[in-house]
Amino acid sequence: MELSIEQTIKNYLDKANNFKNIFFSNSRNSAPSLAYQVDFPRLEIILEGNLKMQWGNDETNLVEKELATDDLLYITANSWNKPIWTTPSTSLSILFGKQQIGISVLHWDGSQLIPKGQISTPRRGPRVGTFIIQALSELTWQNQSQNQTGYYLIQSLLSNTLDLLNTDIKTASKTTSLFEAIRQYIDTHFREDISREFLAKMFYISPNYLSYLFQNEGKIGLNEYLNHIRLEYAKSLLKGYALNVKEIALDAGFKDSNYFCRIFRKKTERTPTEYRRQYHSKLMEK
Repeated sequence: MELSIEQTIKNYLDKANNFKNIFFSNSRNSAPSLAYQVDFPRLEIILEGNLKMQWGNDETNLVEKELATDDLLYITANSWNKPIWTTPSTSLSILFGKQQIGISVLHWDGSQLIPKGQISTPRRGPRVGTFIIQALSELTWQNQSQNQTGYYLIQSLLSNTLDLLNTDIKTASKTTSLFEAIRQYIDTHFREDISREFLAKMFYISPNYLSYLFQNEGKIGLNEYLNHIRLEYAKSLLKGYALNVKEIALDAGFKDSNYFCRIFRKKTERTPTEYRRQYHSKLMEK
């Protein structure tokens, strides 16, 4: 059964004691491989089942808990979290970008991720959501997030999100908004096994129309864009981690390390090993 994202959020706002536990990730330290770490704040809500999750905080650096149904994790901007998919579960993710809010539902059936829905809405009008996020950031960095104020701010953030979803905001182009929402999803989930068919199903469009969007709105092919994002992440791993090339390829989302090496050399005119060696040589010269 497909989930209504708007109704799911409304259900959490309508019922008392709607979240069993609320947790906060507020560590900007280097994230482990396969973790999510982006420039914008995010919410992860467990809708069904249990999902083992790792995240960072300034006190212990690494937290690992098994989140259950109706548990919520708030990740501050530039902080990280790492889901460990083991048992079947369904989660709702909300990313509060600068111009768009992206909401997606993913189900892990025990062997693969299955998209259950994706919507986005522009962040326009009064800057209510921005002020709520700023207040949450203040609480988390002062280690005061585990109190009633943090709970009510989360409630307010969800309420503001629902308001935006139900407001007919005129934008320059629905096509452009759709493209930006898909691009934002890729920027967050590029390490996963996402394909043209997966993205098309997630956004309720045909695979051909998805390719058309990238060629006409982004002036770049879908695979080319996906490879670009993965290669930039691989470069950061080569600079900061002592992982071998195969590990880096897998962490960046490439299934085949040989393909990764070919693409890397084509784009940089160097092998991954040469890139790492030259980077560290320049550091030594400084």
